[in-house]
Amino acid sequence: MFAQIQPTILESGRLLLSDGALCAMTAAATFATTCALQPAARRLGLLDRPAGRKDHAHPTPTTGGIAIWFGLLLGLSLLGRWDIVELGYATAASLLVLIGILDDRYDLRWWLRIGVQCLAVGLVYYSGVSVEHVGELFGTQQTLGLGAWQLPVTMIATVGVINAINMFDGVDGLAGGIVIATFVMFGAAAVYSGNDILAGKLLVFTGAVIGFWVLNMRFPWQGRARVFMGNAGSALLGFTIAWISFRLTQNRAHPVTPILAPWLVATPVIDCVVLIGRRLLHRQSPFHADRNHMHHLMLDGGFSPPRLVLTLMAVNLLLGLAASVALILEVPQPVLVLAFVALCLVWLWLTARRERAVAFFAWLRHPLRRLRGDAGSAVGAG
Repeated sequence: MFAQIQPTILESGRLLLSDGALCAMTAAATFATTCALQPAARRLGLLDRPAGRKDHAHPTPTTGGIAIWFGLLLGLSLLGRWDIVELGYATAASLLVLIGILDDRYDLRWWLRIGVQCLAVGLVYYSGVSVEHVGELFGTQQTLGLGAWQLPVTMIATVGVINAINMFDGVDGLAGGIVIATFVMFGAAAVYSGNDILAGKLLVFTGAVIGFWVLNMRFPWQGRARVFMGNAGSALLGFTIAWISFRLTQNRAHPVTPILAPWLVATPVIDCVVLIGRRLLHRQSPFHADRNHMHHLMLDGGFSPPRLVLTLMAVNLLLGLAASVALILEVPQPVLVLAFVALCLVWLWLTARRERAVAFFAWLRHPLRRLRGDAGSAVGAG
């Protein structure tokens, strides 16, 4: 039996090593493109200037999304796996980047952006990528097919993820870091299910985002972001997450339950769902701008931007890992659905009073110090 399995493992290893080299090439190409586009950004007016709720102090180019788009398409070309599905993705992604560039330059109306996002979903739907079923949602041993609801559900899911990533793009390195963490978990799920082709694609896609992220994240040698991804980048990456999740969870040859997908991008999805729900309850536009996002509350609680990014990346990875382990241990899928809803409700309660949420993050910023202080007080009192 081992003799039969060993060649398969070796072949998977060779594929991943080859794709790893392509990942490095894609990261380098995206990095170089990001740097090269900065002078053009200033000439074309693609700059994000400090104003209102924005936390940055300097006008910053918003051309990172264009560089990521170039890296993603370069990665697909290097892999050499083009078919109608990839053509549909590339066409839809290019459309989203174009409308995102125009939005960064001219601040388009929200309904126009949503309309183009729906058009992009239509392109990938008719290229053969959609949500055909939602897994064992009600605990039965059969997957729940969507039938005529495939297109509406695919559209809602994709537009939702696009806007979740857009809303989460409020701190240097945050959206890119969350996408990297999500791609890594998607890749692990693809490897576990035996889908080596999608795993290799995810490795190359991750390289494209890393090539941008190292210029967007704050490091000791880089005190602020040198470039933003802009609306073009957030739309592209949100769309790519949705497209990959459909390729991963709707594959009959290498099945992964769709119930896992929201857990792998949990932090932006929970933040988006709760915030939009609260805005609708208050009869506000779902796209009403405020400072009640998860990252805003953490900043007000005293988190530095780099620590905030690393914390949310870790939380996202832990939630995805917990859900994956639960599925391996055969925890019923409806339990995972209820657990995700419970997380949303907890976040809704915590953020119902802004000062409560800020106080929670202020406590969380130094939990060990707080615990040591409490223990010292108890010893002194004894």
